[in-house]
Amino acid sequence: MTVSIKMPALSPTMEEGTIARWLVKVGDTVSSGDILAEIETDKATMEFEAVDEGTVVSIDVAEGTEGVKVGTVIATIAGEDDDAAPAPAAKVEAAPAPTAKAEAAPAPAPAAAAPAPVAAPAAAAAAPAPKGDRVIASPLAKRIAADKGLDLSAIKGSGPNGRIVKADVSDAKPAAAAPAAAAPAAAAPAPAAATAPAPAAASIPDFGIPYEATKLNNVRKTIARRLTEAKQTIPHIYLTVDIRLDALLKLRGELNKALEPQGVKLSVNDLIIKALAKALLMVPKCNVSFAGDELRTYSRADISVAVAAPSGLITPIIVDAGSKSISTIATEMKTLAGKAREGKLQPHEYQGGTASLSNLGMFGIKQFDAVINPPQAMILAVGAGEQRPHVVDGALAVATVMSVTGSFDHRAIDGADGAELMQAIKTLIENPLGLLA
Repeated sequence: MTVSIKMPALSPTMEEGTIARWLVKVGDTVSSGDILAEIETDKATMEFEAVDEGTVVSIDVAEGTEGVKVGTVIATIAGEDDDAAPAPAAKVEAAPAPTAKAEAAPAPAPAAAAPAPVAAPAAAAAAPAPKGDRVIASPLAKRIAADKGLDLSAIKGSGPNGRIVKADVSDAKPAAAAPAAAAPAAAAPAPAAATAPAPAAASIPDFGIPYEATKLNNVRKTIARRLTEAKQTIPHIYLTVDIRLDALLKLRGELNKALEPQGVKLSVNDLIIKALAKALLMVPKCNVSFAGDELRTYSRADISVAVAAPSGLITPIIVDAGSKSISTIATEMKTLAGKAREGKLQPHEYQGGTASLSNLGMFGIKQFDAVINPPQAMILAVGAGEQRPHVVDGALAVATVMSVTGSFDHRAIDGADGAELMQAIKTLIENPLGLLA
């Protein structure tokens, strides 16, 4: 049987993608689980694996082609009983790479990607579930599931027709749903944001200034669209507090000395992630999402941490950070940040989250206001710790102080509740033994 390989939806907001690189060519024999191509989505560059066995008879979309709509046939595989005579490759030619031109009038900026119906949950990106009780899974996924003791019927497949593939089971835990389904309900943005139109492409006049034009990648387009939606549709309120870091820095030094034999080194950011998570559990009125006609209050704190990657900002998630040890948070954060910079994050590693944290202190930034990451209702912006004059026990002294600012969705969080959360964060950081309890 001949199988048409279609552009997959590798994230809930993905409507189109770019074929970054083909890893097979016409005439190659592939098995289920083999990597066919690297696809640039609206979030990252991800590997796309085969779910069927056979011979590649055509490559229908050339490497480097941008704007390939989800569902477009990108390749064809023939089964053992089919005529596997190779068809002409690359029916869709790649668009020529843009060349940098100095002192030339810029072409109009590319139109922003059409906003996805962001109210759809993460599971909506998958194809319809298989009919009846039959579970459709690739042989490789079945082997991995058997080795890990996973129940395939509880896992949502992301392959064609809901087929379960390697990525769906690789990081799954026994008796847990698939990663795409395991993301908290926060993965479904508020309906209000779904109605926000994408901003029209701006045409910039030519002022005769030499320039180099760089075409936006899918990640940058998505960042531009989502941040525009956030500022247009979410009423932000900002609350700032100054926090003494001396006790935290002392505890960090002691913990790092104790953890040195294990090869674990804690950063200040790891401790702040823990503080934010614990504070959200202490003030659950801030661990929420605004969802149109309902307010969702979450029972665990999943912290999205902003990481600067070459393709653009992305926020890998420390799941259930409130119940994890600081050393576990540090280990997970190191792994996730590395994968983010390499563009290798899987969807379940950056989709969801109940609140975000952005730290620019390492750049010497004293204080800033961060933009909320919908459908979350708050984000904590962390500035640099610096020596400042500070009143300590009624007397003026020098202390290490940092300014942190919480941005809150005023539709979901009142100012007094936001202030209570900021007070809880301040208390935990200034009395850091509470982070270990």
